[in-house]
Amino acid sequence: MKLRVLDIVEDTTVDGPGFRTSIYLAGCRHRCPGCHNPESWNEHGGKEVDIDTLMQVIINDPFAHVTLSGGDPLLQAAGCAELACRVKSETDKTIWCYTGYTWETLIKEKTPEVMLLLEHIDVLVDGPFIQSLRNTDLLFRGSSNQRLIDVQKSLELGKVEEWHR
Repeated sequence: MKLRVLDIVEDTTVDGPGFRTSIYLAGCRHRCPGCHNPESWNEHGGKEVDIDTLMQVIINDPFAHVTLSGGDPLLQAAGCAELACRVKSETDKTIWCYTGYTWETLIKEKTPEVMLLLEHIDVLVDGPFIQSLRNTDLLFRGSSNQRLIDVQKSLELGKVEEWHR
């Protein structure tokens, strides 16, 4: 399987705690006014990269965890789920995922590939960027409506549990 990737940034510290390998995926339908990455909206942007190649990049950096961003990774949920399954089975890295969709929407729709992805990620940063709620003091997100969700606790409890450092 392949993912459409815009960029891979190694050892970044802005997309979650510690050093991270951030994979920026192509495609976003939210088109949030004020988006810091509007070039990511094109679903045909970037280049196709196979999961094995992405895993090699991830494994080659033993200290960096993984972040899926974009664009919106959930537009490529099946491929992201496959990647997340491999990351969890082959490494001890955490996975963060950014999406413009809300947790409530994802849980209500229960799309199989999205649910499989959720089962393998640690933190979901949910919700669209809202320019009027922009706050540069927030940790790992751009606007105050966005939440850092502890996915495994939230799935277990059946309600949103926010992640805390």
